[in-house]
Amino acid sequence: MGRADARKARQRGSRRAQTERTGIRRFFTWKKVLGTFVGLCLLGMAGFVALYMLTEIPAGNAAAKVQSNVYKYSDGEVFARTGQDGAYDRENVSLDKIPEKVQKTFVAAENMSFYEDEGIDFKGTARGVLNTLTGKGKQGGSTITQQYVKNYYLTPEQTVSRKLKELVISLKVDNKYDKNTILLGYINTSYYGRGAAGIQAAAQAYYRKDAEKLTVEEGAYLAALLQAPSSYDVLNATPTNKKLVMDRWNYVLDNMVKMGELKQADRAGMKFPMPEPVRADPGLKGQTGYLVQAAEQQLKVREKVDEKQLAAGGWQITLNIDKKRQQALEKAVQRQLESKLDRKGNKVDSTVQAGATSVDPRTGNVVALYGGADFLTHQVSNATRTDYQPASTFKPFIFAAALENNSETQDGEPITANTVYSGKSKRPVEGSEIPFAPENEDNESYGDITVQTAMAKSVNSVFAQMIVDVGPKLTKEVALRAGMRERGDFGEVPAMSLGTMRASTMDMAGAYGSLAAHGKKIIPSIIKEAEHKDLAKIRPEALKDAGGLQRETADTVTSVLQNVMKEGSGVNADSGEYNAAGKTGTSENNRAAWFAGYTPRLATAVALFGQDPKTGRQVSLTGTASAGRANGGGFPARIWRDYTLGALSSKEKAAQFDLEVRAGADFRTPPPPPPTTPPPATETPTQEATTPPPVTDTPEPPKYTPPPTRTPPGDGGNGNGGGNANGGEGGGDNGGTPPDPDPGTDPDPGTGQPGGANQGGDTVGKPGGNVNGGDGQWPPQP
Repeated sequence: MGRADARKARQRGSRRAQTERTGIRRFFTWKKVLGTFVGLCLLGMAGFVALYMLTEIPAGNAAAKVQSNVYKYSDGEVFARTGQDGAYDRENVSLDKIPEKVQKTFVAAENMSFYEDEGIDFKGTARGVLNTLTGKGKQGGSTITQQYVKNYYLTPEQTVSRKLKELVISLKVDNKYDKNTILLGYINTSYYGRGAAGIQAAAQAYYRKDAEKLTVEEGAYLAALLQAPSSYDVLNATPTNKKLVMDRWNYVLDNMVKMGELKQADRAGMKFPMPEPVRADPGLKGQTGYLVQAAEQQLKVREKVDEKQLAAGGWQITLNIDKKRQQALEKAVQRQLESKLDRKGNKVDSTVQAGATSVDPRTGNVVALYGGADFLTHQVSNATRTDYQPASTFKPFIFAAALENNSETQDGEPITANTVYSGKSKRPVEGSEIPFAPENEDNESYGDITVQTAMAKSVNSVFAQMIVDVGPKLTKEVALRAGMRERGDFGEVPAMSLGTMRASTMDMAGAYGSLAAHGKKIIPSIIKEAEHKDLAKIRPEALKDAGGLQRETADTVTSVLQNVMKEGSGVNADSGEYNAAGKTGTSENNRAAWFAGYTPRLATAVALFGQDPKTGRQVSLTGTASAGRANGGGFPARIWRDYTLGALSSKEKAAQFDLEVRAGADFRTPPPPPPTTPPPATETPTQEATTPPPVTDTPEPPKYTPPPTRTPPGDGGNGNGGGNANGGEGGGDNGGTPPDPDPGTDPDPGTGQPGGANQGGDTVGKPGGNVNGGDGQWPPQP
């Protein structure tokens, strides 16, 4: 044997040895893999043919399943029924009653190949089946025929078997009926939102006209709505959804041009047809509509209930709303706000919108909600809307982030409640690539102050520096862990320290509830239980043991926020009858004013929003009730106090915070001696050095020695008091005269007016005892 033959023999032996070692080629050859694939394809085709032969077009069921939804308080008492004569309005119209161009808008929106296809989109359906199997929900494309089949012949459940039935029935429907019949069926059975199924009901709901009078622009909007009916209702949509529906409306009209149904010149001149306001069901008056709306929103967004299935009815929905607390909240808003407004005669008063959400921190249940004066006249819920900034109510989460991450100042000092920062107004932050120098309220400088004092006085310059020390990104992460929600761009910049993100009162009630729950993350739930005979019972989870904050972090923040209510901007929320912690907030240009706070048993966020009733544009609240600046320590704090007093039982009022705080964070313990840096000349110390009182376990907090007071400015705003026990709010822009030394004895609120103030903080003096209360002092001077 030659050398070449020997080498070949060795190579053959090596290959045989390798094959014997692995054995993989004995089982997986390209011929076997290809054969298996072809076999599976043939088997799948055979199965599909068999399914096609055995499946018949079922009878239409869209109208047969329409019934009421029933809504109950937490104790089972029914407070609302929707759709008593059918869960949604529906009236079929013939094709000749729908303008031809309007018909084509639906084709342009959903299925440009509708007139040429066989009724199905294999690629889109395969994508839908894959998304269903992988748990990604109802993504994937469908033809108009498939959507009509789903609407009229099947249920909206997302299962593989339902998707295969849809495919088979769509083929049969396309084979049996002409395209015009299918298109008409689709237009007549689709759900458009506002309780309207079918184009005739939609035309009336959105444009107060019959379908035959719709314009192309209006038809394009109705066609665009079908992708997300409630979310795309432009009058009630979030800013993000408004942009999305506008983009989709333009998409529909651009496709009309591509289809040859519109001339480009005509398309260029078209303007968006703004729909008419919602005509609410009279049975949803007052707060009822807001409660129903919040429940449906949670079912659709969080619990993934199909919108049309919810509209079709058959649900028994029990809310966590406590009837007693709900009534207490409504009365508090009426007494502390609405009774003081002149909505018809005062231009500013007509713009005021109030919202509130109250949560039980032990469970995460939403126990009370205030969405506005009346759902019949204002369908955007002020409790759940997310288009306003929470302002300084965000500051506690900056401090929480510092504690959670063991952050240090620029000088390397640990950040605690007694850490000293410069309170100078417009002080540029150090250590940031992004320049930022925020102004304090009234442009007031405080010199060197502790974090605890800065929280009480809501000093912007301190928290701007703190968020740089901690890091905006880390601060955002902690805020989200505490229960805040990322609504669009949260903003990871120093200016985030002013609370420039968007949030709802439900978001803030949940986040503050997490602090009350010692750091356990709360995702507020208004739904206690939702039942439907064809679906599994829904019981949402609201309180999570994981994913929140460390207990010591939450409890330390609570201790600092208790001080805010004792001698800071939240004094108007403190009644002395309960233990509480909280924070005020006033947004840029005074467009929103907040108070968010909690007792051991109740976490509540109250807000006022300025909104032009005609345009919906955000406007300033300054001048509300013929007063000055409407800050968080005013109307929101007083509403919060009134509600909390009425909502808590005697036992609940006596509940104590069981706190595990870091050293020096207990607000009852005096801070260390002041720094050596001399205070500004504008501040006159009035307090003599005393021996620090011991910390006791008594439920009643000890009396406080008055803190240093500012020399009162000259002429200016009025306190909101006037010879009564509750006194009033401190002055603003122009200051005010010193308070009367007699705090008064009248238990009712006074009628004096607060002065204005600049954006950037919420420092409010404790009530004076005179209508000229000005900045005020606390305690009242003897």
